[in-house]
Formats: sequence, C-alpha cells, structure tokens
Amino acid sequence: MPRRPRFQLLVVVLVAALVSACSRQGLYEAAIQLERSSSGLEATTTRVGDLDIAYLRNAEANPGDTIVMVHGFGANKDNWTRLADQLTDDFNVYAIDLPGHGDSSKPLDLGYTLDEQTEHLAGILTALGIDRFHMMGNSMGGAITALFAARYPERIKTAVLFDPAGIFEHESELVDLVREGDNPLIPSKPGDLKRLMDFALEEEPFVPWPILGVLEDKAIANQDINRVIFAAIRDSGFEPAFRQQITRIQDPVLVVWGKQDRIIDYRNGALFVEAIPDARLELLDGIGHAPMLEAPERSAQLFRIFLATSD
Repeated sequence: MPRRPRFQLLVVVLVAALVSACSRQGLYEAAIQLERSSSGLEATTTRVGDLDIAYLRNAEANPGDTIVMVHGFGANKDNWTRLADQLTDDFNVYAIDLPGHGDSSKPLDLGYTLDEQTEHLAGILTALGIDRFHMMGNSMGGAITALFAARYPERIKTAVLFDPAGIFEHESELVDLVREGDNPLIPSKPGDLKRLMDFALEEEPFVPWPILGVLEDKAIANQDINRVIFAAIRDSGFEPAFRQQITRIQDPVLVVWGKQDRIIDYRNGALFVEAIPDARLELLDGIGHAPMLEAPERSAQLFRIFLATSD
C-alpha cells in the first residue's frame, strides 16, 4: 500500500516552498525528493567505465526479491516512482537512468541501438552486483528488457513489458507524424512537453506547474542526444532480428499494454505473446503509453498476480 497521500503532501511542500520564496528549481527538487522518499527510494550514482550512472534504490533494503526498472526513450528513472511506491515494502527496487538519459552521462558517440543499450545495461547491473532479478521495462525499455531476458536467462526471474517497442507491425499515430517530419517525442521549444504528455498519456498524473517547467527545460536541453538515440533505434532495422531473439526467452513474461497508446499500437502485444514461449498479455482500457505511471496500483496488482501464478 502507498505510504501516505502523495497529492496532499506535494501541495504542502509546494506551498511551503512558495512561502519561503524558493526558486523554480528549488520547487522542482523539493517535489522530486518528496516523490522519491514517499516511495521508499533514494537517489545515488555509480561510475561504470567512463560513464556516471544515476539510479534510484530502496532507502531501506528488505529480504525480498530485486526488481530492475528500465525507462523508455527520453524518459528517466523517476517514471517508476509511483509504481515503486506499491512495491518497495516487499521488493528491492533499482530504477536506472540509462546512458543518454536522466542524470546519467550523455555521450553522443556511445552507441544507442537496442542491442547496444542492452549491453550497456548488462554492464551497469554487473557493476552494481545485481545478479538475479525481475525486470520491468517501458517502451524502449521494454524492448531492452525483452532482449536482456533473451540474452541473459540466468539473470532474469521474470520480465514485465509495459507497451514495449521492438515490434511495429500495427502502426500507430506516431508513425504518421514522424513520416511527416513531426516527432512529438523530442521537445524542442516551449509547449512541446505538454504536447508530449497529452500525446503519450491517456490518464495524466498530476504535475504542478513548477515541475512541468523544469522538466520541459531539461527535455529541450537534451534534444540533441534524444535525436541521436531516436535515429539509432529507427535506423537499425531491428524488427526481424528482434522477433527472432525474443523467441529465446525462457522465463515468464507479462506484457501490459494501454489500449489508448498512440505511440505504439496495443495490437502489437499479441505479436509479443506469439513470439515469447511463456508470455501473457493484459490490456488496460483508458490507459496510454505508460501504465506504470498512469495506473500504478493496477500495474502492481498485475505484477503480484503474475508472480503468484508463474511457475
């Protein structure tokens, strides 16, 4: 169960910060810290080769299993705090900022195909000493999770794919926009982040204006690396090889998809289940591209049921 009413606490923090004449950046940092701490998480970093890697982990470890959470394109570790809020009492959560994202290093020349990102993640988890775990991924992170499960079956207990990338047989609204030269996933000017949220999310969580403004500034500042990463994924021609690779997954897989997803069509979920030997599909009405953010309680419930009914 959640530890405390998040909305009421956030309002209190924002009012207190405003009264103390806190800057917009200060308001953002206070709200993000509240979001993390109320979910039982703390932020830290580690050095992996030449990269600084930021991540969230349980503030207090427990005897439960470990869950590794992998965000999507242009997103970051804080996309998982609301789902983590439902899980950190019983599990040890690690939400990673992949290279090129969040507070991790962002070299333009690192290599950002799905295959390369899977290997980057493997190296990060090895450096953190995380050997056997459940893995969850959203969108791009869902594709990375699937590839990780296919390549490292000895390290994975179960995998949960939230609206995963990797199979695009059924085209979405995003495809038409990108073909026209308009990519709503890469904010480049004021107003673009709100447009992205409206496009990606059907059930938008409450985000106060100071936080939204700072998030937009960060997204606009990251547009160059985001274009590099998007191009690496788009141009790699990975789909046939991707489908072949995920047939090798040996562990149970849960695919969760929002039926109002405008970024990747939910009908591709059935194709994931066809390709993966031990997979099941849950479709969520009224939810868009990020079920773990839009419906964290329902997502956690599905995960717990999945664990209880998996071999």
